[in-house]
Amino acid sequence: MKLDERQAAELARNVGRFRAVLLHGPDGGQIRARAQALIRQIAGSLDDPFRVLDLEREQAADLATEMATLPLGGGRRVVRLREATDALTARVQAALEIEGGGFLLLEAASLTARSRLRSVLERSPHAAVVACYPPDRRTLEQSIRARLGAAQITLDADALAWLAQQLAADQGAMEQEIDKLALYVGPGGVADLAAAGACVGDYSGLSLEDALFAATAGDATATGRALDLALAEGATPVGVLRAGLGHLHRLARARALVEDGSSAGEAARAARPPVFFRRLGAFTTAIGQWRPATIAAALARLWEAERLCKLTGYPPEPICRQAILAIARAATARG
Repeated sequence: MKLDERQAAELARNVGRFRAVLLHGPDGGQIRARAQALIRQIAGSLDDPFRVLDLEREQAADLATEMATLPLGGGRRVVRLREATDALTARVQAALEIEGGGFLLLEAASLTARSRLRSVLERSPHAAVVACYPPDRRTLEQSIRARLGAAQITLDADALAWLAQQLAADQGAMEQEIDKLALYVGPGGVADLAAAGACVGDYSGLSLEDALFAATAGDATATGRALDLALAEGATPVGVLRAGLGHLHRLARARALVEDGSSAGEAARAARPPVFFRRLGAFTTAIGQWRPATIAAALARLWEAERLCKLTGYPPEPICRQAILAIARAATARG
């Protein structure tokens, strides 16, 4: 059964009749958070050796046996398998037929609608399939507000815009970083741009920002180096592309101000989300050099790359790299 967002939220509270859940998509942090919530719901903790079993993909031949095994001391057992692929479809089907009461938790990268594993589980009344994509900007901002509001912290508008830009790539990491900011500010405090930058400044979003500012500056070497670091630190390809879209939309709005008579410096200082002070020089230079038509072409390239990541089944990371590096090439070719 394929679940929508509302049904997925309910699943985290009550797994009900399901004997298996497949979590798939480009948002690794969201997959981790949902998986941990399911394990805690069923087994009570993440590390109970009798009720939680982590299998490697090479051990998938034992799925049916492990599903039938009753844990010492009773209760329901979670059999967790990460990096699930279509090659496991037959074994997953066999495991679903086991009546032993075990719960199968599968995690996978993005699976297309043609995926055999996904199709089998979506048709099964005993399985749930949840797609995990980075939230849209409005949803992300609402989550950030709610999390800080629950900690009795007032959130500055500029800080909200900057946080949403920085933390868009990974839902699970977003929650951790916002909790860290809440501790930094303290109950009754104000989370402004300075506090957000000081607290979240070591997150991988800065590596991603480095890549994007280097790309619009035309520095392909720095772009590639920073992009490698961002991906290694947990940024997802779709998250990178969405951050790139946000960066170019901000550049387009700033360039429109220049077209209306503002200076590049004035446009940079008026940008929303706000540009961190140490990047104002690079952003001002980019505003003066990029033209509206070139920005529009780069935006179209990123939209197409996101579509390819989600729908074609091709490896998303090379698609992402090519699209971001294409921005750097476009920057050097402008004129």
